[in-house]
Amino acid sequence: MSNIDENGTQEYITVVIANQLFGLPILEVQDVFMPEKITSVPLSATEIEGVLNLRGRIVTAINMRKRLGLEVLKDNDEIIAVGIEYNSESYGLIIDDVGEVLKLDKKNFESNPTNLDPKWAQVSAGIFRLEKELLVVLDVNKVLDILQSQAA
Repeated sequence: MSNIDENGTQEYITVVIANQLFGLPILEVQDVFMPEKITSVPLSATEIEGVLNLRGRIVTAINMRKRLGLEVLKDNDEIIAVGIEYNSESYGLIIDDVGEVLKLDKKNFESNPTNLDPKWAQVSAGIFRLEKELLVVLDVNKVLDILQSQAA
């Protein structure tokens, strides 16, 4: 599934995790929501925060700070999640903040730099160098494939 238009641009929803800008391809994102209650799941992978009910669907909540090997926030009153579908399952990627939709030219897309944190490189499709910061593009398949193999 490609969302590159005839001008060679692609749209990304930007999210912030630990003051770093990440991008998710817009066609991968179902919705952005604020979960009310997350129920923990015993013996699950450390990145799995738990499950929640979103409009009658059971959604697996994944803490992206844990997934990226970052310090976890202690007092997080308002949790924000990005809803995605993968292999007919619903997931909520817990992030710090959601930003805007950026339309970026595919010719400015670069592969992961060699100095990118290895945990980040595992889940990154590549980067865009923006005017003031780096946008790390998250590969949803990689984010969730690794979780599948850990749970097995």
